[in-house]
Amino acid sequence: MIDQDTINRIFERADIVEVISEFIQLRKSGANYKGLSPFTNEKTPSFMVSPAKGIYKDFSSGKGGNVVGFLMEHEKLSYPDALRYLAKKYNIEIIEKERTAEEIQQESERESLMVVVSFARKYFSNNLNSAEGKAIGQKYLKERGIREDIIEKFQLGYSFESRDAFSNEALKKGYKKDYLVKTGLSMEKNNLLIDRFSGRIMFPIHGLSGNVLGFGGRTLRANKDVAKYINSPESDIYHKSRILYGLFHAKKSIVNNDKCYLVEGYTDVISMHQSGIDNVVASSGTALTVDQVRLIKRFTRNITIIYDGDEAGIKASFRGIDLVLEEGLNIRAVLLPDGEDPDSFSKKMNASGLKEFIAGNEKDFISFKSEILMKDAFNDPVKKANLITDIIRSISVIPNNINRAVFIKECGMLLELDEKILYSEVNKLRKKAFEKNWKSNLPERESLYIPVQPKVPAFVDEVYSEYEERDIIYFLLKFGNEILRLTSEKNTELTVAQFIIREIKNDKLEFKNLIYKKIFEDVYNLIVKGETVAEKHFIFSEDSRIRELSVDIYTSRYELSKVWRRKDTYIVLPGENLGTEVPKSVLAYKNKIIYIALNDLYKKIDEASKNKNIQRVAELQKQVINLNDVRMTISRALGERTIISFLAGYKS
Repeated sequence: MIDQDTINRIFERADIVEVISEFIQLRKSGANYKGLSPFTNEKTPSFMVSPAKGIYKDFSSGKGGNVVGFLMEHEKLSYPDALRYLAKKYNIEIIEKERTAEEIQQESERESLMVVVSFARKYFSNNLNSAEGKAIGQKYLKERGIREDIIEKFQLGYSFESRDAFSNEALKKGYKKDYLVKTGLSMEKNNLLIDRFSGRIMFPIHGLSGNVLGFGGRTLRANKDVAKYINSPESDIYHKSRILYGLFHAKKSIVNNDKCYLVEGYTDVISMHQSGIDNVVASSGTALTVDQVRLIKRFTRNITIIYDGDEAGIKASFRGIDLVLEEGLNIRAVLLPDGEDPDSFSKKMNASGLKEFIAGNEKDFISFKSEILMKDAFNDPVKKANLITDIIRSISVIPNNINRAVFIKECGMLLELDEKILYSEVNKLRKKAFEKNWKSNLPERESLYIPVQPKVPAFVDEVYSEYEERDIIYFLLKFGNEILRLTSEKNTELTVAQFIIREIKNDKLEFKNLIYKKIFEDVYNLIVKGETVAEKHFIFSEDSRIRELSVDIYTSRYELSKVWRRKDTYIVLPGENLGTEVPKSVLAYKNKIIYIALNDLYKKIDEASKNKNIQRVAELQKQVINLNDVRMTISRALGERTIISFLAGYKS
């Protein structure tokens, strides 16, 4: 952790105009500076920088903040990494918390591995200029049509045919055998080192910061028993499931285009770059992972997967589509002509032609899956049922309610199915997935599934209830670890945090205040890991708003909302009666949601009545009856005086 004195020195030294000028062109405008927004494609400058205040404001996108915030937003850096970036730029020594001997040794070893890999990258690149490199390595790259500037951009190289050329050179230069083996560059056999990548074209794999972490190697041998491609093995610096090939070179273009193209291999990325499309990355021939999807999510929410013209291979990779959907990203897919891959196809077209083909042929995941699978299922009811089940499973993992509803509607129209059936199946799958996740993380908490509160109907969504959300966060942080003994659930012992999480998650409710939502999700993640709700986790948060709110709560300077008011005084909550007060806070939250939803329904009924839409009025009235039934149950649990007092303070 970077100490506060160092952070203060970084902020004092960093020149916001100087830093931002590295990324966009700024011009003096009075006391401030002006430029084109780096976040939108505007033509008239609306991006302002105030050196006096040390802030920037982008009026086209609404983004704004200080110099660290700009780096976090533009370069997608974490808060500590943005500070380190500035410290390096201004030669400020980073003083972090005192590390243990084990941490120091581990960090030292990581640095040593990075040094070895950096040496290897330069070694392999230089090999291309040797006699053997020109005759074999350069010859192959030229035959593949890879230009000199692209070779240099991706730092491609060549590993000599000799089985120990690299290992001997590295040892001669003083690099330790232990680190050569740990990076996977060398393998030990009979107490001797041999090269892992001998006789291969080398593809350095860069991390987000541009450091080389590992390699991919393509054999030039005709021997079918030799793997065509091999990667560096897992090490302390290289984890293939957390890295995307080409992301370092693509990240700025991904942000600028707000889209990422995902392909399979190294040469696919390289050929598309050569054709003028830079916002492309590869999973390096491995199945797509959650960590890789989350990497892309840092830069854009839009992914287009480009598939080779091989339908059998596509079916095997459908799981990747679900991973992307589950992370809340927008996904489209493109199938190239039969026998083509991004490498071969991009060489036949220029950038505009390639983009035009992709734009004209990309489909949403339902249309794409249906088109591929329907060929087998056309006259087979069982296969068609399996196709529908597969698509429903994909829809069920989408976290956003509105997006799920849109795709359910599209699925119903495309496959000629009743939407009610689709909704029912999707809800079953979502409930099953949630319970499975909860049980796997909290195996001893089977009693968590006993419903103790009325359920908010699924059609209630997007309702904002600021004060009630805030009260729940108060109980979650202040008393999250306290044991909650519920009179309605005999022999059930939960913590306050477990109870609140159960009630919110079971009804699939989401806080609309983003700070409260972040705190809730942080607590949820702590609980499923079996950890406690620790004060320091929130008081030392990187988000200043979370820090300020948690300090208020933990130091008891926090006031609850009007639902707790009796005769204009606030109830003092020492935690002595949590078994009553915590369930009441959740009930008040649900009551507010239902109250606002009822107001909205009455407005819709008025509008439908004016339009003489009798069927719509009947549907809405059923929802009103449903909500009123739930609200009456809540009324009895809260007590009429509480509800009356609460509603009197609300204005629709």
